Amino acid sequence: MAVSIKSKREIEIMREAGKILGTVLNNLSKEIKPGMTTHRIDQLGEEMIRSYGCVPSFLGYQGYPASICVSVNEEIVHGIPSKKRILHEGDIVSMDAGVIYKGYQSDAARTVGVGEISVEAKQLIEVTTQSFFEGIQFAKEGCHLHEISNAIAAYNESHGYSVIRDLVGHGIGAELHEDPQIPNFTQERRGIKLYEGMTLAIEPMVAAGGYAVKWLDDDWTAITADHSLSAHYENTVLVTKNGPEILSLVEE
Repeated sequence: MAVSIKSKREIEIMREAGKILGTVLNNLSKEIKPGMTTHRIDQLGEEMIRSYGCVPSFLGYQGYPASICVSVNEEIVHGIPSKKRILHEGDIVSMDAGVIYKGYQSDAARTVGVGEISVEAKQLIEVTTQSFFEGIQFAKEGCHLHEISNAIAAYNESHGYSVIRDLVGHGIGAELHEDPQIPNFTQERRGIKLYEGMTLAIEPMVAAGGYAVKWLDDDWTAITADHSLSAHYENTVLVTKNGPEILSLVEE
C-alpha cells in the first residue's frame, strides 16, 4: 500500500479545494426544505461548484450520473437525484459531494433535517457528526490508522447505533480514492502508521438499527436492510504533527 505524502504546494491547493467544498455544502444545506426534489439539490450543488471554477468530482465517476449524491432517510450513500423524489417535513437528507480544483480533490458529506425532524433523527445526526471528531483526534503523526476507526466505532456503539461495514473512508489527493481504506468499524490490527502530509477522507456512515446493507436496482444506492434511518458525515483531513487539519469544514 503506497500512501502519498502531499507537498506544501499540493496541500495549499487541497486547502483551497476544501474551503470551496465546505462553503458549497454550507450553502446547499440552507436551501433544503419540504417540497424540494433531490434533483434540485443536485442542480444547485453543481451550479455552486462550477461557480468557483471547480469540476464536480462525482459526475461521470465510474458512471455515476450526478454531481451530488443525495440520500434520504434509510438511504446510506450514493442516492441518485431524481425529479420524482420529493423531500417531506421530517425527512433527513445526506449530501455527499466532491470538487476538483487545479487537479486536486476534496470530498465531504453532511446530513441535515428537512423542516422539523424527530428527536431520534436529530440525535442520530449529532452522534454521527461527533463520532467523526472523536476519530480524528488520532489523525496526527505517530498514531495508527485504526485508532481513528476504533474511536468512531466506540462512540457510535456507545449510543446504540451501528456503523456501516460495507463502505469505508479513503485516502484522497489527485485521485478521489487513494490508499488507504479507512474503516469506521472496530479493527483488531493497528493499521498503518500516520505521517504528516497524508490526506484522508474520513466518513462515518451510521445506522439507527443494524449495519446490514442492501443495494437498490440502480446499482448505486445503498440502504439499511432494516430500513432504519442512516446518517453520513465526512471531511477531507490533513494529518499533521500536532493533530488534524480539517480542510473541508468552513465555519458559518
